[in-house]
This record gives sequence, C-alpha cells and structure tokens, in this order.
Amino acid sequence: MIRYAAGALFVLALSILTVAHARHDLLRLPTEARRFFGGAPADSDAGADDDSVGTRWAVLFAGSSGYWNYRHQADVCHAYQILKKGGLKDENIVVFMYDDIANNKENPRPGVIINNPHGEDVYKGVPKDYVGSAVNAENFYAAILGNKSAVKGGSGKVVDSGPNDHIFIYYTDHGGPGILGTPAGPYIYADDLNAVLKQKHAARTYKSLVFYLEACEAGSIFEGLLPEGLNIYATTASNAIESSWGTYCPGEYPAPPPEYDTCLGDLYSIAWMEDSDRHNLRTETLEQQYELVKKRTANDNGYYGSHVMQFGDVKLSVEALYLYMGTDPANDNATFAEDNSLSPSSQAVNQRDADLLHFWHKFRKAAEGSDRKAEAQNQLAEAMAHRAHIDNTIKLIGKLLFGIEKSHEVMNYVQPTGKPLVEDWSCMKTMVRTFEARCGALSQYGMKHMRAFANICNAGVKSEAMAEASAQACTTFPSNSWSSLIRGFSA
Repeated sequence: MIRYAAGALFVLALSILTVAHARHDLLRLPTEARRFFGGAPADSDAGADDDSVGTRWAVLFAGSSGYWNYRHQADVCHAYQILKKGGLKDENIVVFMYDDIANNKENPRPGVIINNPHGEDVYKGVPKDYVGSAVNAENFYAAILGNKSAVKGGSGKVVDSGPNDHIFIYYTDHGGPGILGTPAGPYIYADDLNAVLKQKHAARTYKSLVFYLEACEAGSIFEGLLPEGLNIYATTASNAIESSWGTYCPGEYPAPPPEYDTCLGDLYSIAWMEDSDRHNLRTETLEQQYELVKKRTANDNGYYGSHVMQFGDVKLSVEALYLYMGTDPANDNATFAEDNSLSPSSQAVNQRDADLLHFWHKFRKAAEGSDRKAEAQNQLAEAMAHRAHIDNTIKLIGKLLFGIEKSHEVMNYVQPTGKPLVEDWSCMKTMVRTFEARCGALSQYGMKHMRAFANICNAGVKSEAMAEASAQACTTFPSNSWSSLIRGFSA
C-alpha cells in the first residue's frame, strides 16, 4: 500500500512538472581593537579605505543546506569575492555557510562553486567561519552584536566594530512571512532580528548599516518593525506577500552548464552582485543600485519576478556603495549605466519549487534502473508527500479552529501595509512549536504558512485550543526526513 501511494505521488509530480514544462505557467520551478575615540582606520589590502571611512565590516549568511539549495551558498561566496576585491580583509568578513555544496557528491565540479553559467569559481578562499550546525540564529545575532562570548562553535569571529565603522549584512535563503530559514536550530524571526539591530544601534558601534535580504516574503521582516533613526538602510528581494526567485536554472535561458541540475543563483542576489562586479562603487550609490536591481528583479513586472523594497533610513541611499563594499580597482574607470545591460533571465523558478526542479532533472538524466534514478524518484515523491501533508494539515486546523466558512478568510488575512505580521510574536512561536510537536517540521516549504500562525494569534486562539486542533489533524507523527525529531523545531 505504501509503495502504491509513493508511486501515485510520483506520477502526480511528474505530470505537474511535464505540464509546467509545456505551459511555463504552473510550477516554475584576530580582529583589531576598535578605536572608539577616532584615529586612523585600518589599512585595506586594495587601498579602498581612506581617512573619511572607518573600518568596513560584513556578515554573509547562507541559511540553507542541501545540494538543491546550491544557489544560496553560491550567492554568499560570490558576495565574499566582491568584498574581497573591494578591499575588505578576511578578519572583517564573517561568513556563515553550511559548506555541504562544494564537495557534495552531486557537484559536477568538486571543490568549485559557480554563481553564473559562465562564472569563475567563487568558493576559492572563502573563510569558513561558521559551518554545519554553527550556522544558526543565535550565532548570527552574536556575530552582529560583536558578542564573542555568546557564539558557540566556529571561528569565533564577530563584528567588533566602533562608532565610525560601516556594516554590510547580506542574507540569502528561504523565508516566509516574518521568518527566515537556518540549516540548524530555530529559525530567524523578524522581531528577534530587529531587536538585535536596535541593540546594535544602542551600543553605538557603527556609523551606518546596510542590510540586503534575499528570501520569500522578505518585506515582512522589516515592515512595521524597522523604524527610521537607527542609521540602517535595508532592501529586500520581495515584498511581504510574494516569493523571491531562483535564476540560472535548468531549462532557463541562460541556463547553467548541462552537467548542472540545480539553480546557480537567486534573481535579486544576482542582480546586485553582477551590478557590483561591473561598476565603480566609489561613484555608484545605494539608490542607483536599488533602482537597477528593482528593475531586473521585477523582470518587466512579469510572472517570473518580485518587487524589491526599501526600509529604514532610506535617506542613506544617497551614499556610495564604496562605504560598505569597497570597490574593485579594476573598475575605477567604469561609467555607471542607468540602463542595465545585464538583462533578467527569460524565466525564473519560484524559490520554493527549486528543489522539485532539481529532483526532476536528476531523475530525467539518470540511467534507467540505476540507483541514482531510484534515489531521485524517492526524493521527489517524499517532497511532494511532505508538501501535501503540510498544506492539508494547516487547512484542516483552520477549519477546526474557525469553522469551514470562515477558516480561509481568517487564515489568509493580510495585514494593512505598514503593519507588522503579528501583534504577539511569542504567541506565534508557541503556535509553531505546538504544531510541529504533533505534525512534524514545517521545513523550507512550510514556512509559507507562517501568516496562518500569525493570524491564529491575532484571532486570540489559546495554545490549548491549538494543541487540540493539531492533535486532531495529525493522528500520526511523521517519521520521514522532514520530521521535527530529525530536523529540530522551527521555534
């Protein structure tokens, strides 16, 4: 019976992917002590620093694991290379990446990571500050705050910044309303992240801070939560209600090399990084890059694109990118072009469907009767079964809590623009953990349902009622690879 159900799921997934391929409209797929009272800044390897700029710091965070999420670690490695060419020292760049891609058995070029179909190796030389289980929310917060005593595992490197310094933070991974993924431990919640940024500001340990964020529903991380007056400028790949997109994926143009069966990058991330690769960042401003990235990521406002947003102290956008990223001396004579010659891909893949795309291409290319083909079939069937379980369970819980007629309206309600996702973040975390204790981990796909958990709290549902509804909806506990017993809790 189990074998028959798995086979049926596989056939269903195969039919969906086949139709999508035909119609293209369904599944697309040792730090120096900081000088707190002035003084000359640290020297730069590439001469990017001058007397008017304090030390530049950066935190780069890839929040996923698994070869099907290749693009996130590729994004972070590419970002490191831009900063390194810009003159930042390794001691001032903190890198979080699970580090299971470069030497993965699936990687056709062992030890190499690329972020572009014709790109060079971006993995070479990247510091491995926090890898594996050390890539977690608590270490991320501690690194931003410069709290060495709070980090566990890893190099111990943190942003030991002073009041004249500039900080650049870049995050890339899956997300959902009010939440960002991590490969280990609880996820990053918007209220916690914004509290960390406010704490960093209160410590007076930076002059200004720029945050670039790639994730689905990324706008929900800052909307109604990041105030003006902190000297923080943030841009996000998407608004609060839409997905972000993978790019350079199999089946696209331009496509990755034929031996790759996974997306190489993310649309927003590729847009800002390929722009930074080309221009003189001494003269290009944050605002100019934002406009170019917004245009490229929107993809002519078509189906395959998202809306890049700005939050916080938008007035900082008049500043040069040089203050945060340095600049590659090779681009000193480059002239800024308002019409970005780097066109968007003809199509893109929804972040949440990129894993299915990988499993399908892996299955399609594997030899008949091979272990690889069977493995790909099992991975695809398991992923589809997990999605069905999460979707159906959340829907059933909504009906149990609010009734058949009202459940859809309540569970999918979107707060007015400018308001945060939820009034009581502690409640939302409790609801997530209550659900996962009975129904298994949400996973990177299930994060799409975070708005439902927020609305359950906004409606005043008590944790006891949520526990009872979850128990009724999930009569058996998942024991597959998506189980919270294996993957841990999201909150």
